[in-house]
Amino acid sequence: MPVWRAHAYRCLGAARGIGYTSPMQEFDTIIIGAGAAGLMCAGEAQKRGRRVLVVDQANKVAQKIRISGGGRANFTNIHLSPANFLSDNPHFCISALKRYTQHDFITLVDKHAIAYHERDHGQLFCDGSAQQIIDLLMAEADGASVLTATSVTSLRRADNGFTVDTSRGMFSSQSVVIATGGPSIPKMGSSRFGYDIARQFGLKIIEPRPGLVPLTFHADILRDLQELSGVSLDASVRFGKVQFTEALLFTHRGLSGPVILQISSYWRDGDTITIDLLPGMDVFDYLKQAKTSQPTRDVRTVLAHVLPKRLAYRICDWAACSGRLGETSDKALRQLGARTNAWQVTPDGSEGYRTAEVTVGGIDTRELSSKTMEAKSVPGLYFIGEAVDVTGHLGGFNFQWAWSSGHACGQVA
Repeated sequence: MPVWRAHAYRCLGAARGIGYTSPMQEFDTIIIGAGAAGLMCAGEAQKRGRRVLVVDQANKVAQKIRISGGGRANFTNIHLSPANFLSDNPHFCISALKRYTQHDFITLVDKHAIAYHERDHGQLFCDGSAQQIIDLLMAEADGASVLTATSVTSLRRADNGFTVDTSRGMFSSQSVVIATGGPSIPKMGSSRFGYDIARQFGLKIIEPRPGLVPLTFHADILRDLQELSGVSLDASVRFGKVQFTEALLFTHRGLSGPVILQISSYWRDGDTITIDLLPGMDVFDYLKQAKTSQPTRDVRTVLAHVLPKRLAYRICDWAACSGRLGETSDKALRQLGARTNAWQVTPDGSEGYRTAEVTVGGIDTRELSSKTMEAKSVPGLYFIGEAVDVTGHLGGFNFQWAWSSGHACGQVA
């Protein structure tokens, strides 16, 4: 075991004794939440000589990092910009993202000799396991105390800061950082704790909802799609002015795949999305040319040359368009083209927080300093990471927000 890693885990083990030697132990900074943002913040704060305590209810730190990217951690994206983030206050994220960029985190990854590779759209993954990123964060936070399997029962203002009551004892600090994330993927220990604390201190919440999540359909639509479960293809999905082009997957409950996860963060209940199943191709023009060159071919067969066969046949059924091309009217082919290039469908919901990769919404960023993440009305109280109303696109952007917001907070908390 490398020396730095041994130090990190000795620190973790020693911390489990905290709270039993005195009625109250004092720290400079207490961070509630040992995920990506919390550990990043801990590393930066302790480098300033701060006495740091990190508390988490889970048995292990960084549970979401551990399962991310199929176990390889999509830890950032080289093409990152503020345009890759949703927020009710879209300019808020700019400051933190500019002061600690994706290139800064890549430099940190290089410092720890972690091999990585680039996939589509600038996504960076570890060659090894996501544990390497966790080890990196623990090494950077060496010197901070970490308590796992510890729940926070109350947070109160005190004369010189805050008092934190936990299942492992009582602690005090000048600063408290809330890094508990949102309610997405509850099996990983996520909760609404951050929202409860924000409300306790009078801060506003942008109504949270599941993001980066598969969309589901009503039973009537599912009957039309039941033969398509497992079919996948590249598609373009549009909602309002937002559009993504990536892989789409038909499931037994509705639609999934990266392109659906992306649009789901923008979609609202009751709204309709438009799907182009053959982006870059005018299907009517394709069929019209085939009608001239191959008039005896069946419409379904010709469409199946450019779409998965099951899907091509199903679209033809929806459009009531079948038979030989030469005997099919241009009007019918135009309708078939529209069904393929601009299929409009209204999901009846999503798979919810159970499978959502992130939470859209959260602590209203108008209540926070964009430079420090401190609550404007509560000096010494900070909110970072997913708890805040800043949500990234799929592809490493949410981890970068964790790094950037955690870094910004760690410079001052």
